[in-house]
Amino acid sequence: MKITLVNPPYPPSAHSHPAFIPLGIAYLGAVAEKAGHEVTVIDCQAEKLTVEAFSSRIVQVPSDVVGVTSTTLLYNSAKGILVAAKQAHPNVVTMMGGSHVSFWDEKALNECPSIDVVIRREGELTFIELLERIQAGKRFAGVLGITYRGADGTPIRNEDRPFLHDLDSLPFPAFHLLPLHSFHRMGKTIFPLVTSRGCVQWCDFCSTVRMFGRGYRMHSPKRVVDQIEMLHNKYGESQFTFYDDAFTINRDHTLEICADIKARKLDVEWDCETRVDAVDKELLEKMHDAGCITVWFGVESGSEKILGKMHKKINRDQVREAFKMTQKAGMMTIGSAVLGFPGESEETAWETINFINSLNPDDVGFYIATPYPGTPMYEEVKNEGWLKITDFDKYDTAHPTFETPWLSMEDLAKIRYKANQKFYLRPRYMLKMMMKGGTYGKSGLKTSAAYALRAMHIRLS
Repeated sequence: MKITLVNPPYPPSAHSHPAFIPLGIAYLGAVAEKAGHEVTVIDCQAEKLTVEAFSSRIVQVPSDVVGVTSTTLLYNSAKGILVAAKQAHPNVVTMMGGSHVSFWDEKALNECPSIDVVIRREGELTFIELLERIQAGKRFAGVLGITYRGADGTPIRNEDRPFLHDLDSLPFPAFHLLPLHSFHRMGKTIFPLVTSRGCVQWCDFCSTVRMFGRGYRMHSPKRVVDQIEMLHNKYGESQFTFYDDAFTINRDHTLEICADIKARKLDVEWDCETRVDAVDKELLEKMHDAGCITVWFGVESGSEKILGKMHKKINRDQVREAFKMTQKAGMMTIGSAVLGFPGESEETAWETINFINSLNPDDVGFYIATPYPGTPMYEEVKNEGWLKITDFDKYDTAHPTFETPWLSMEDLAKIRYKANQKFYLRPRYMLKMMMKGGTYGKSGLKTSAAYALRAMHIRLS
């Protein structure tokens, strides 16, 4: 069959990052190709296509099935994509997957008649089974992990599909289906990889663990390094980023990956994200020796009280030690924080901002607490009557969507802006990034320049 997979565009008014390689779509494309189907990917973000521009494109792309991915921010755009697909090809079977609709499945079917089926949580095995049913002309009864439209239009929710434990059974992501030239920035294309799925923690603001389970399923170290070597040889690129939420949770697994990179003498650089309580001096030194240049840490808050409310299960001393060890090992550090979590006050927010600055990271991410469906935070905010913004186009982690008795939306927005100014407009920081150079140095300087212009009320188009 002819399969079209779509990465929808960001809403026009949303805060957005440069286009990332959509790893989930690359995996779906790979399993569909392996099953013998013809796959086309339309990445609206990479190609800068609006929903209207996609409407013109899809008319020219023969499609038996159109599938679209959807985070909360992209949900409305994703619906628009499937409306356009049905208009262009009335007999097409449309599917939507991703984190948002995994927890919004029945509502999505009721809100958008152009959606035929929602794939919940992990999608690869479910996707292939659906394609088999469609090709055989069979209905979707009994397909695990989906919510679909019954004969009378009423949503039918099948049971969840068990998580895939043999991750090595999946083919390598089909990067060749993507417009890779669109991801080439600052002289290189940084390929994303995952070594695991799932998480051992249960943070209240996170939907990832609800998507992939409270467990830790891993690719074999050999498989991970095989993919690095293949991409390095095929595309000539030498920088990679690991999308794992907690890359170093299994210490031995991480050490084996590092040892294999060294054994193969691969001259590569990479970065990863992990928890501050999942690193140590020896591990960090081995990572750096194997090419790790940057570690992202989820600091989340500098207030012990807010960390407790988040169920983050870390403390400030662990954060300080992790940053100190990583910097001493020779790697850059990036700290992310969530501002405005329920219970946050102006005092605790500034406690976080000042704490992160004291860690001397190379970059930061100050994100507004955003109540994604499927998280305990969403349920709390909704049940308490704090939710003010229900338009998912605004759920970009840069703009407040709810207000608590402790902190107004207006004050929270001001705090985030001042936090970024305070960090990026330090002359010492700009000099530091200038000396570092490379991808992260250039990125840091670019961000500093943007905040300097904004401080002078100058906006770049």
